[in-house]
Amino acid sequence: MPEPTFKHEHYTRIKADEFGAGAPGVTIRQLIDEESDGAPYYNLRMIEIAPGGHTPEHAHDNEHENFVLEGAGEVLYDGMFHPVGPGDVIFIPPSSVHQYRNGGDVTFRFLCGVPVPRIIGT
Repeated sequence: MPEPTFKHEHYTRIKADEFGAGAPGVTIRQLIDEESDGAPYYNLRMIEIAPGGHTPEHAHDNEHENFVLEGAGEVLYDGMFHPVGPGDVIFIPPSSVHQYRNGGDVTFRFLCGVPVPRIIGT
């Protein structure tokens, strides 16, 4: 892991990776992470979902903090879809089943913050 250092970069210069077949139309940009930037506690990602795209229903051991930048989307939580748009803040508690999907005709783009997983005692 590299030493943490200052970073200033436009998001479009950071590679957008495809999520894969289980998440059609979804890309992720690792804006700040442990592997590239030495960020020891928290990762910041940008998720971009094309019209008609969605993530699979899934859950994580950690929470998610989201901030919607642009587009119209929907977030599945507790069996119900919640419409979201620019300026909305979303908190997904740990171990909660959730899904994101594009609810409009332009890219649904949001930031996703997650803690860096740590093993207790290391």
